[in-house]
Amino acid sequence: MDKTIGKRISELVTRLNKYRNEYYNMAKPSVSDAVYDRLYDELKTLEGKTGIIYANSPTQTVGYTPVSKLSKVRHNIPLLSMDKTKQAEDLQTMSEKAESLLMLKLDGLTIKLCYENGVLTEASTRGDGDNGEDITHNIPALLNVPLKIPYKQRLVITGEGLIKTDDFEYLNNEDVGTARNLASGSIRLLDPRECKKRRISFYAFNVIEGQNSDRRGHLLNTLYGYGFDVCPFMTLPKGTTLSVIERNIQRLRKTAETEHLPIDGIVLRYDSFSYSKSLGRTGHHYKDGIAFKFEDDTFETVFRSIEWEPSRNGEITPVALFDPVKIDNCTVSRATLHNLSFIKDLELFVGCRILVSKRNMIIPHIEENLDRGHFDSKLIPKKCPCCNSPTRIFSRKGSNGRIVETLHCDSPDCGNQIIRKFVHFACKKAMDITGMSEATIEKFIERGYLKTFKDFYHLDRYHDEIVAMEGFGERSYQNIQKSVAKSRETTFVRYLVAMDIPMIGRTASRALDDHFKGSLKEFEKAAVTGFDFTVLPDFGEILSHNIHEWFKSAENRELFGALQKEFNFKKGTDVKMKNTNNPFVGCTIVATGKLENFTRDSINSKIVSLGATAGSSVTKKTSYLICGDKPGSKLTKAKELGIPVLTENQFLDMISA
Repeated sequence: MDKTIGKRISELVTRLNKYRNEYYNMAKPSVSDAVYDRLYDELKTLEGKTGIIYANSPTQTVGYTPVSKLSKVRHNIPLLSMDKTKQAEDLQTMSEKAESLLMLKLDGLTIKLCYENGVLTEASTRGDGDNGEDITHNIPALLNVPLKIPYKQRLVITGEGLIKTDDFEYLNNEDVGTARNLASGSIRLLDPRECKKRRISFYAFNVIEGQNSDRRGHLLNTLYGYGFDVCPFMTLPKGTTLSVIERNIQRLRKTAETEHLPIDGIVLRYDSFSYSKSLGRTGHHYKDGIAFKFEDDTFETVFRSIEWEPSRNGEITPVALFDPVKIDNCTVSRATLHNLSFIKDLELFVGCRILVSKRNMIIPHIEENLDRGHFDSKLIPKKCPCCNSPTRIFSRKGSNGRIVETLHCDSPDCGNQIIRKFVHFACKKAMDITGMSEATIEKFIERGYLKTFKDFYHLDRYHDEIVAMEGFGERSYQNIQKSVAKSRETTFVRYLVAMDIPMIGRTASRALDDHFKGSLKEFEKAAVTGFDFTVLPDFGEILSHNIHEWFKSAENRELFGALQKEFNFKKGTDVKMKNTNNPFVGCTIVATGKLENFTRDSINSKIVSLGATAGSSVTKKTSYLICGDKPGSKLTKAKELGIPVLTENQFLDMISA
């Protein structure tokens, strides 16, 4: 079917609805009744001829029936994600293997539509890829999804539910957040009448079932004839050069701008379904395509001041405050400045113009000072903003050899440091005392209930006082006690993390747990007798020095020994080896950069579960480097040493093979 007919139907529905609104709601008709009737008759004729009928067609009366909850929908064919890159060269490498499609990566929520005998029977979200949520009730509220199509066999397609950029500008007068979040939330509303207000559009980008063709591009073009809007795409011959791909990316971006489509990248996917299927999949993504993510955009604003935040180890972290600026439809007015060296390198002073981005579309970051010329040393406080003690500038050599300066408060009585140490002790990675928030800890410290870590386990002394506190009660007290009691069952790793020895996190603690067979007594003996911890994998001189220095303190040794009496230590390590049938057993693996599927702690846990060692720095002993976005100096070091570098998805492929 000619796609221009489907487009004409869509245009008629939009125009007639506009005229109806002018006539009935505004009492200001812009066309005569004769013009309206002629267009209405044309629409009705085309609907009868093609079988394409939109839910919001003036020829239909569609009810909007709310639901009480969203039911689960099982995807027989998993709707998986795609591998990602920020290098256009990766697109060119893939295009060398077979003919492919280059299309916009729309920024919304993935939706699956199922049609039987030409009628929409089910709509669902992508969910986790295997299971989504039933949103069929909201489809009549979308702007451009046909409820009936001329194709009478089973048809299953996927596409993106989104809010166009011009529509979002109108809606954002109500302070509704980001376009993607609004679209995602709106599509999952229980009441379609509310969903209708959000102006959600649907753009198809793949055919899952139906029609007999091996060509993805051909099937997408066929959807135009059924009344669907289709995600803009171009066909790339096998072996398309990088320069041509880059030109086509710019053309697609221009198309998105012209059509007001929200995007966050470009997708390359092979045109042949049979070739795509032959490539297989991982548990996370299909191997027949890749998503090219755009670089972070920068926005100009004015720097105003620095807010200094003392940490539990005495370092005072600088945070920049600047005039609010909108990035990805979120208002941003703060960004970390990392350290003194970073501030000096930027040559910051109050009133200078700066460029701000959201790196990886998440983390606010100052990229540049547009008014370089001098640095205002008055921005660095001479006294701690928490306790008013003198500050000290500490210099150390960074991983790239440069000197890094940081600001510190050395007072052991600094209130902020004390609170943060208690917060760290109770956090999930340490003793995991759930419900013990920073605000609660601060109140308990102020009232004298918490003077040492041991006091967590004797709060029963203050039962009456805690129950009488504002916002507390018997139930709150009992919940805290249950959480405290649960934390008594702990491990070598959690206990060591809770001690907060500088640079000893879960990765180093696991290595120590393994070396000393879970014996805290043997570890302490080694620490006080000068054991050379650098013999352990990935332990350097600084880390070894930190352990020795910590145990030189009589107060620390007393804490380390006495506190153990409050716990029952489980035998074995914190993370069990789950899979020994993988290529990483016995290897030392380092992860760097921002990862898509893991936090830093969870990737290290995954590495340990594979029977490997999770390293924190790249050395000659490193077997592999898992490289995420913005990898930094570890990638350079790995290349210098000839260490194999894996993307996150290559790592996932290898453990799922």
